[in-house]
Amino acid sequence: MTTILRFIVPAAALLAFVPAQAAEPNLPLWEAGIGAAVFNTPAYPGASDRSNRGLVLPFLLYRGKVLRADQQGVGARLLDTDKVEFDIGFAGALPSRSDDVEARRGMPDLGTLVEFGPRVKYKFADLGGAGRLRFELPVRAVIEARGGLRRQGWTTEPRFVWERRGDAGRWTVEAQVGAVFGDRRVHGYFYDVAPQYATADRPAYRADSGLMLVRTGVFGTVRVNPDVRAFAFVRLDSYAGNANRDSPLFWKDFGPSAGVGLAWTLARSSRRANE
Repeated sequence: MTTILRFIVPAAALLAFVPAQAAEPNLPLWEAGIGAAVFNTPAYPGASDRSNRGLVLPFLLYRGKVLRADQQGVGARLLDTDKVEFDIGFAGALPSRSDDVEARRGMPDLGTLVEFGPRVKYKFADLGGAGRLRFELPVRAVIEARGGLRRQGWTTEPRFVWERRGDAGRWTVEAQVGAVFGDRRVHGYFYDVAPQYATADRPAYRADSGLMLVRTGVFGTVRVNPDVRAFAFVRLDSYAGNANRDSPLFWKDFGPSAGVGLAWTLARSSRRANE
């Protein structure tokens, strides 16, 4: 989900798309600026309707030894070795109006979602000039913020990631393949049809836990000048193995997504992250 929740709802928090620079030496402890991005994604996994979103938001990057805020999320890095990294973090995603989605018309909106939980990264191969390979395993509790806070289950997204960075961090490319699993509650959030919302074309349905999607995608950044970076992503999600293909809210087996944007740094600290 944003990188974590971004697979679920129309767009993720802009921070998730601010480019990483972890491989560059002598970076500022913090940077602040503004970013803009446009996205085209499915309204939710298996939806026939698509969502176009544009965002202009401020961002703050913080590269502390423990507390971190970067494109991987916001949280605490509790272990960082040559091979293994362990952190606990937050991520978030924007809401979706059901009246804009044909299959959900007349049903409750999908609210703003927040994720919290641990993640393990295992860096298992350094390919030199050809990049690096790692395995990631996040486990996240999903919380909806709409008229209060409500827990909406949990997800896990085991994935393999390949990344490569250009000289002095001028550009980065990251590709991944993985799968998203969820418990009955988070599947129900997207695929349940309560009896009061059932119609002749939308029978009542109770979702099961299991696989939500299989994903492959590519994300890239390029530094335009010391203060401006451009970024883009393309992604293809397969819902063919979704545990709830029988839901009347499930309409599509595949869902491509794409987005582009700019991140402009307006201020940075004189103190370096490695000091």
